Amino acid sequence: MPKSVAANGHLARIMLAFLATAGLFYVNIMPALVSGLISGLGFSNQDAGFVGSLNIYGAAVGAFFAIFIIRRIEWKPVCIGLLVALIAVDFCSMLLTTEFAMMALRAFHGFIGGMLVGVSFAVIARTEHVHKTFGMLLLVQFGLGGLGVMALPPLVPVFGSWILFMALIAFSATALVMLFFLPDYPVQIRDPEAIVAPVQKRPLAASVLAVFLFQAANMALYAYIIDLGEKAGLTLATISPALGVSAWMGILGSLAVIVLSTRFGRTLPIMLGIFVTAAGTFALHYSFSPLVFWLANIAVGITWAFSIAYLLGVCSEFDKAGQMAALGGFASKMGLASGPMFAAFVVTESNYEQLINIAVVLLVIAALATIYPSRLLDRQGRQALQAAVDKEA
Repeated sequence: MPKSVAANGHLARIMLAFLATAGLFYVNIMPALVSGLISGLGFSNQDAGFVGSLNIYGAAVGAFFAIFIIRRIEWKPVCIGLLVALIAVDFCSMLLTTEFAMMALRAFHGFIGGMLVGVSFAVIARTEHVHKTFGMLLLVQFGLGGLGVMALPPLVPVFGSWILFMALIAFSATALVMLFFLPDYPVQIRDPEAIVAPVQKRPLAASVLAVFLFQAANMALYAYIIDLGEKAGLTLATISPALGVSAWMGILGSLAVIVLSTRFGRTLPIMLGIFVTAAGTFALHYSFSPLVFWLANIAVGITWAFSIAYLLGVCSEFDKAGQMAALGGFASKMGLASGPMFAAFVVTESNYEQLINIAVVLLVIAALATIYPSRLLDRQGRQALQAAVDKEA
């Protein structure tokens, strides 16, 4: 076995980020996937949206299942098996051309990937400074996702839709190699007293709701952002670079989480991030302007990465063993799946104005929902700090 990297070092955070991303990387290239199924296989807008949605619903079920097994498994061998299974299913997806078969297989793929993400989130929750690890996770997702949405759509007309699944296979293979360099992360890595502390159910429920609504609102538009831009009169030559650059700019949001951590608490950063996301989303009403389309996507890219890292971190703080981090992952997948699903019904006649308005409302509700749990954690953090100061005095 190769030598393990330092458990809480930057390399370990990067490798954990790749592991957690591998099960859900198709979400980060969702516009390319939906557009590729439409242009490469001739799927309708609705069927392509259903494929993406069912893929993520499967992931939600897998992430939920992971909640109940995380304490009972050796996570490394399980993750190896899940990564190999993902590669096999992505290869089979390259051979399919019919809508129903693709929906069924991608739902199964999602279940496997969701289990992988759920287990990975639980392991991430065992690291020190968990917000930094989630920030690294979003850095990897947005960085490589930006490359995918920029590079893959132009390749589909040339090579066919199989190129989408080949990209997923390459990512899973990379994560599989990295897995062998990660340490074991036993539950005992944290304070045993924190592990047996009771879960704070009410603030946890509010934070899980916020994660669900935030992800649903963003993914509802992101899945159809290429078609939205085209219906507004933009060309693919304008849309693809805008999406790629906005995803890369999202790295700034991830880096901000790593740098800031909880220096200014959680409530203020989350509120700022979500309301800027809502403003950028509303600006998509004016997508007929290339400048507005670019700026809106860049703003959402940055604040999406920034806000969700904090939101997932809040979920993980209510249970130090990692089960509630997996629950946060489940809520995230349900939101990501539900967004394209309800959007598929709204945009049957390319009614993107209504979809934009719904997304803005959901974002505002998500911001309101997270006030209680984030302020509670901020208050507990101040009390713990004061207790430590008093003890030293």
